[in-house]
Amino acid sequence: PRPAMAASALFILDLKGKPLISRNYKGDVGLGEIEHFMGVLVQREEEGALTPLLTHGKVHFLWIKHANLYLVATTKKNGNASLVYSFLYKVVEVFCEYFKELEEESIRDNFVIVYELLDELMDFGFPQTTDSKILQEYITQEGNKLETGKSRVPTTVTNAVSWRSEGIKYKKNEVFIDVIESVNLLVNANGSVLLSEVVGTIKLKVFLSGMPELRLGLNDRVLFELTGRGKNKSVELEDVKFHQCVRLSRFDNDRTISFIPPDGDFELMSYRLNTQVKPLIWIESVIEKFSHSRVEIMVKAKGQFKKQSVANGVEIAVPVPSDADSPKFKTSVGSAKYLPEKNLVIWTIKSFPGGKEHLMRAHFGLPSVEKEEEEGRPPISVRFEIPYFTVSGIQV
Repeated sequence: PRPAMAASALFILDLKGKPLISRNYKGDVGLGEIEHFMGVLVQREEEGALTPLLTHGKVHFLWIKHANLYLVATTKKNGNASLVYSFLYKVVEVFCEYFKELEEESIRDNFVIVYELLDELMDFGFPQTTDSKILQEYITQEGNKLETGKSRVPTTVTNAVSWRSEGIKYKKNEVFIDVIESVNLLVNANGSVLLSEVVGTIKLKVFLSGMPELRLGLNDRVLFELTGRGKNKSVELEDVKFHQCVRLSRFDNDRTISFIPPDGDFELMSYRLNTQVKPLIWIESVIEKFSHSRVEIMVKAKGQFKKQSVANGVEIAVPVPSDADSPKFKTSVGSAKYLPEKNLVIWTIKSFPGGKEHLMRAHFGLPSVEKEEEEGRPPISVRFEIPYFTVSGIQV
């Protein structure tokens, strides 16, 4: 049986809903149907019931928004929605790799190449070649096809390893691995952790000749249990997602990550861990209001990680009442600025070594009296990066 139908046509619209470019893959949904999309979207938005799938009559619109564009796939059939959404996000990724930024202007400036890409990305409603490295072999940036002598489709499109070309040669064979983790943490006013998870990706940069077969091992709990090693240094990965090059059957059988890698940069896998992490930068705040006319905010930040490590680009966002004005700041390090359009004070610290403590004081005038009772207190948020440091303790 053929797989569930994906899309009948694909449209790229501007913010007013006007089609910039479209590609009709099946012809079973009239191209005029797209005119109803914006009306349905606006109506649902006003009702507060906006969904990723909108319907008008018998036509379903599966849509995503990116920068100042809507990417919309239409279908009348009960198609495979998750396939269509992953295809739409893949289209964005491919266009970004071709044009750096994907927005209205990059579509208008590159009509020819966009059409060529839409032709190759999908065939009769089924996703086809979606790997930009391979597409770049025969759809060149200049927007014209290669000379006729070379216009045959590269073998990669038809062979089993569709993400890597044959005959790649390097004088020096090298592989670079990066593990990048981000921590999502929510702490309540009493200092207890309400939510704590680590989201990680493993990225590779590969400069290898030929068709190399790579194997990668992690200190993954399931693997350690299979091989009878101790649990002390292992981590429990959840929601693991692999690049298409990884042999999933091998991973299911013996947790080996075995693959023939694409050339250059790519993301090998992403994962999630539900681990209790102590906040790496601990924040304490005191807010004092004086006779409804002014407010003083004191924020203390402490680095709760090893002294050898340094957090870079630290941004501490402190919410302030919406009617605050005439700000004054004092910081022991870094600088603070007021963003009235977001009702935030952003305290920026370029580098924050572990074990250190810093203070910021902010003083605001409050012109109105009534406002403060209605507004709750949104949480203070902290963003930062610590190089050479993984929270989960994952080892490759």
